[in-house]
Amino acid sequence: MMHELSNKERKVKNGELVMAVAAFTLMMGVFGSVYASPSSTSGEPVLGDGIIDPGEDEMAELARAVQNPVANLISLPFQNNTTFKVGPEEEPLNVLNIQPVWPFKMSEDWNLITRTIIPIVSVPKLGPGVDRKTGLGDIVFTAFASPAKPGKVIWGAGPAVNIPTSTDDRLGAGEWALGPSAVVLAMPGNWVVGGLVNHLWDVGGGDTSINFTFSQWFANYNLDDGWYLISAPIITANWEASSGNRWTVPIGGGVGKVFTVGKQPVNLNAQVYYNLEAPQGIGDWGSRIQLQLMFPK
Repeated sequence: MMHELSNKERKVKNGELVMAVAAFTLMMGVFGSVYASPSSTSGEPVLGDGIIDPGEDEMAELARAVQNPVANLISLPFQNNTTFKVGPEEEPLNVLNIQPVWPFKMSEDWNLITRTIIPIVSVPKLGPGVDRKTGLGDIVFTAFASPAKPGKVIWGAGPAVNIPTSTDDRLGAGEWALGPSAVVLAMPGNWVVGGLVNHLWDVGGGDTSINFTFSQWFANYNLDDGWYLISAPIITANWEASSGNRWTVPIGGGVGKVFTVGKQPVNLNAQVYYNLEAPQGIGDWGSRIQLQLMFPK
């Protein structure tokens, strides 16, 4: 006779799957969604700083700005992440991240960039009596401090906070968590390359332990007319999971384009990823589609 999961066992199993999904999708919008101001120390216009200077190519400037995690650019990304064949029924899991980004000037030398990820999560059936659930996940808030006048290497650092707003325990950890986050990048020629790393620990003393590492390494090559190639895999480690269910390691990429609808600048990209390693119950393939409204200065 098949062993029926107790409420406690089901909660543990569901929690592991939710954390595995969170490891794959949490902060997927970090790339192109954390902004400060890499202005030139010489005062000359800088391509990719989010500011359209006289004589600059608007599409080239905006294409690099959306790829630059520390550009002085207000934006509103809508990023949809789908992971296929999740759970015992091999159904898709979907996370729509709504990610308002707002930079602030703290002083002549420093900027503060705030980013809030508001996830709408749809988790598939996890087992008997545990049907698909859709609702609000945990909100993640990040504030980055970044030099207003960096050199060729651009960086930012600050705290990341997981806010327990999930409407069901299958949609998020439901715990307060806090940790450090840092980003570094460079823009040689047509390339934008760099990485972002953060770590979250639970601080609320609740039932769910959070010990989670996130890293996103990105490489982008800019083409003509606002087109660009993109690879930004998100590698995660859930240190509370067993060794065989700890890592999510995808490879892949896609293509994007910056264009205008009327006078509104828009960034649109689509990517596909294959998991070289993933926790049990997580499928091999996933997709990421992002529509981003930009409000340059």
